This record gives sequence, structure tokens and C-alpha cells, in this order.
Amino acid sequence: MKKLLQSILVLSLLSVSMHLSAQNSAKVNVDKNQLAIEGYDPVAYFEDHKPVKGSDAFKFKFENAVYQFASSAHLNTFKKNPEKYVPEYGGYCAYGVSKGYAVSIDPTAWSIVDGKLYLNYSHNVQNKWNDDKSGFIKKADKNWPTVAGKN
Repeated sequence: MKKLLQSILVLSLLSVSMHLSAQNSAKVNVDKNQLAIEGYDPVAYFEDHKPVKGSDAFKFKFENAVYQFASSAHLNTFKKNPEKYVPEYGGYCAYGVSKGYAVSIDPTAWSIVDGKLYLNYSHNVQNKWNDDKSGFIKKADKNWPTVAGKN
């Protein structure tokens, strides 16, 4: 009986651990290699004012995601203040989150609003997003805790 109870306890703990791990990883949009923003450099959006593909030579893990950078300077900038550069809503499409869904992104469909990086699913979705960024941000901010918890 003692072994049965121990087995049940171990299985319960594993189940809770797997659930929490899945929730945590769902909060950041990554590929199978834990790569965020499809390998694009988050600092480049702010510093270069355009999307720039990062390099495997310059990478850094933050909040269960690996970010790549175009240069060591961008990597060092990120390390000093990662929260400033990571995209909102875990890197999921901001418009999708405003509608209640975690949707993938096109790293070339982006905007910076009030110093924060927002990514979109496509350029067509970005056009919709541009019609009412502040309204969509309010909706997405409200929806994000639920969306992040669903996945």
C-alpha cells in the first residue's frame, strides 16, 4: 500500500510539473529549439529600426527562450535590460492576442508603440493592427493572462 501511495504521489507531482512547464513555455513563442522571434534580433527593431536576422554566434537565453543577435553589441545591450527588448505577449501576434488567441508571427510585421515591441502574424494583419493600435493593445493586455494560461 505504501508503494502504491508513493507511486501516486510521484505521478501527481510529475503531472503538475509537466503542466507548469507547458504553461511556462507557452508564455513565450518559441520553435522546437526554444528560439524566439524566429531568430531575429530583438534589439535591431529598436536600434536599427528594422528586423535583422540574428546569428547563432550571438545568443542569450532569457525566460525559457533563446534570443539571437546580429552583433555582440546588440547582445550586450539586451543583457543589460532584456525586458525592454523582448516582444510583448511572449512574442505572439499582438492582434491575435487582442482577439483571444496565441498566434504565430512574421518577424517582418512589427511595430514599436510606447517603447514596446509588438509583432503580428502577417503584413495584412499588421494593416488591421495599425488601424487602432492603442485599442488592440488594451484588449490584448486584458486577454494576455488568459491566452498565456490556455496554452
